[in-house]
Amino acid sequence: MIDAIDHATRASLLLALDAASLRQQAIAANIANAGSVGYVRQRVSFEDQLQQAQRSLADDGSVALSSLSGLAPRMVSVTHAGGMPEPVQLDAEMADLARNTVHYQALLKALSRHYAILSTAVSDGKR
Repeated sequence: MIDAIDHATRASLLLALDAASLRQQAIAANIANAGSVGYVRQRVSFEDQLQQAQRSLADDGSVALSSLSGLAPRMVSVTHAGGMPEPVQLDAEMADLARNTVHYQALLKALSRHYAILSTAVSDGKR
């Protein structure tokens, strides 16, 4: 039971860190190409996949580790309904960059605390 909880927590945090890292790359590419004609804005798709996995958790009440292993953040191009590229708005990208940086730092802190809890459990268990 504890192994399943530990694995699910760690896997979720690592997936979220991967998504934030990929999002950083997408935002950096958007900023770098803000003035480029014909550039197609990039974004990362991950949260919608995570919400779907959470819904399955709410439906059956158990953690399906297989549902986590099927999740993967991916970069997608952003276009309007007619297929035209969505223009890059530099101020919005800079705000997204700041938000993503804070989010990444919070995820790192959560992972660090998770490992600290495991370390405490192991070291106190030896006493």
